[in-house]
Order: sequence, then C-alpha cells, then structure tokens
Amino acid sequence: MSRAETAVRPSPKEGPRARRPPSRKLWTLGLFRSELTITFRRRRTLALLAVLAAVPVLIGIAVKIETSDGSPVGGGGDGGGAGPAFLTQITNNGLFLVFAALAATLPVFLPMAVGVVAGDAVAGEANAGTLRYLLVAPAGRTRLLLAKYASTMVFCLVATLVVAVSALVTGALLFPLGEVTTISGTRIGLGDGLLRAVLIAAVVAASLAGLAAIGLFVSTLTNSGIAAMAATVGLLITVQILDTIPQLHAIHPYLFPHYWLSFADLLREPVYWDEVLDNLGLQALYAAVFGSAAWARFTTKDITA
Repeated sequence: MSRAETAVRPSPKEGPRARRPPSRKLWTLGLFRSELTITFRRRRTLALLAVLAAVPVLIGIAVKIETSDGSPVGGGGDGGGAGPAFLTQITNNGLFLVFAALAATLPVFLPMAVGVVAGDAVAGEANAGTLRYLLVAPAGRTRLLLAKYASTMVFCLVATLVVAVSALVTGALLFPLGEVTTISGTRIGLGDGLLRAVLIAAVVAASLAGLAAIGLFVSTLTNSGIAAMAATVGLLITVQILDTIPQLHAIHPYLFPHYWLSFADLLREPVYWDEVLDNLGLQALYAAVFGSAAWARFTTKDITA
C-alpha cells in the first residue's frame, strides 16, 4: 500500500463513521506527517544533518588548537581579525561559537542542504514513479505542494538548530561560558545571550524560505531529482557570485542571499532591526513569487510517469 493511501486511514472500530471520506484538514495533516517522515528518514537527509553538525565541532577544535599556546585566533597581529567577525570572541565565551558557526554555514552549507531537499521534493517523486499515486489521493495538488514546502521549511529549521546546538555543546565543552559582549561593546547576561542565539537561529532558518521556494519551483520543472538539485544549487552559487560584483550593486538588495548575514545586528545593543526586517521581507517576497510559480506549474503539469 502506498503512503498516499496510508496518509489518513480510519480505524475499523469507528463503525459507520469509518466510511465517511476524511476531511481536507485530516488529509493535509496526514500528507504533512508523511512528508516529514519521508524527508527525515532518507539517508541523504541524515548525512546532510551530520555534516552540518560536524562543522561547528571542526571550527571549535581548530580554534582550540590554534589558541592553545595563548596566541589569538589568526596568529595575532593584524591577521587576528581576518576570520569571521565572531571567531575572535570564541576563546572568551563559547557561546560565540554558535554565532560563528551560523555565519560560516549560512553562505554555503545550509543553503546547499536546503537546495538538495527542496530540489528533490517533486522531481524525486516523479523520478521514482510515486508522484502519480500521490495525486490519486483526494488531497489535491495544492495541498500536496503545501505539504512539501512546509516539510522543507521544517528541514530548514531543524538544520539550523542542528548547527546551533552542536556549536553550543562544543563551545561549552572547549571554552568558558559567561556574559556576552555585544557588537556595540555593551555586556549582556548569559541568559540574554542564549535568547539572542535562539532568535538568531530562527532568523537564519527564515532566511532560507526564499531558496526553499525556488528549489520547489525548479523541482516542478523536471522529472529528474538530480537535475533539480543541481539546478537549484547552481542558481544559488550564481546569485552569490553576482552579489559580490561591485558593478552590480544596484541589484544586490534584490538578491535573496544579500541580507543573510544581517542576523549579526541582533547582537547589537539596542538591536538594529532594519536589515533583519529587509531580509525577512525579501524572503517572503521570493517565497510568494516562486511559490505561486510552483503552484501554477504543478497544478497544470501532466503527470505521466
């Protein structure tokens, strides 16, 4: 029996009520649970999460080894500030490993993982021959697409939390924890710093909403999961290159990765919200545009596989 048929199954004990067709709400929740199960049971997904969890550990060990003789990160002198903005603070407070790890993974590792999951969402089902059977269920194409996007966004949140928790544990084991010195130079308590870390993780996860919608749209254009994943990741790399070309500064504010690192403003005192809100607004715009494009394509697509 396919997972489309088992998404919502009435209990045989329900008697005559079992013959009633399940409501749309139940079908949507059933599809969502099914998509989450399928996504997080895949070995590819678990491998991506393992790699993301390993990045903070490697950063923490590298910083610990480099500073074991008392020298600052980067070897001292002017080179000490050449790394990420938070890297030099890790030895004083392990909580900064969370911020440094998110800053290191957001430009490359996190979006590539999201691109793989989003790109495979529809195309992978079509390639495996299961998409047609999913569409036989009365859930409808729109709810199926919404379930896939929602499960992709859950993956964005889980992937971000994996990085943050791994960094927090590694930082606590290798370095001291204490008051946090903000970018503005003021000091806040450890509890407040942890709350800022949770807020930053949420903003980083939301920053991937636009890319998730783009990947889902690309996934509706082909029946090859590998092609969809490669196209999504290739588009990500291309846009990031465009964002570094000074001659194209006029279009930079409209590129979805442009404000990704604005989460650093959440470590200011008071918090500087302008670019953070610009980032969230831009992600919402991309999600609306490419989500609508994915819906238009998917609801009219001829599923013959």
